[in-house]
Amino acid sequence: MDSLTLYILIFVVVAVFFWVIKVYNSLIAMIQAIINNFKQIDIQLDRRAKIFTNLIEVVKKAMSHEMELLTKVTERRITSLAASKSGDTATKMAAENQISSLIPQLSVQFEAYPQVTAGTNALQLQEEIVSTENKLAYAKQAYNDSIEKYEAKKQSFLEAFVVSIFSKLNKSFEQWGLTAEKRQENEDMAIKF
Repeated sequence: MDSLTLYILIFVVVAVFFWVIKVYNSLIAMIQAIINNFKQIDIQLDRRAKIFTNLIEVVKKAMSHEMELLTKVTERRITSLAASKSGDTATKMAAENQISSLIPQLSVQFEAYPQVTAGTNALQLQEEIVSTENKLAYAKQAYNDSIEKYEAKKQSFLEAFVVSIFSKLNKSFEQWGLTAEKRQENEDMAIKF
């Protein structure tokens, strides 16, 4: 083997080595971004829980016979916290999505009680709930988008080779708010293209 061939071979090996490092680092960065995006959702969920706690205190007296809705919210939050502690992400997501679906009903109930909505605290808490729901929707979308980018990257032709070498890179994340059927439909569409 002449020296030119040896140099070319060394160059190719070094180039492949650095390419593998680059792919590895980019996939690790994507995994960390997904984890961070999930933490951002948790921050908004905690904020929403605190707002609901304060809101329940404000409206207890005025809506004592209409506490059913607020009780449902509290029960779903307890379910979510228990699921979070046990690592049951699917149950946590389901409970939090149920809370989000109850919020429009809460606004309707407030309209029926002008003495509650006349109070500054109740109005501020209502506005904070809407604001938090918007932030929560954005955080969920960012989380789902980061999962989609990661999945696309790790399934790319050459990147899949690196993922097969390093099992640490082959993570599975559940998208927020997608049922198993919808997730399968998305995966089937991705495979067709």
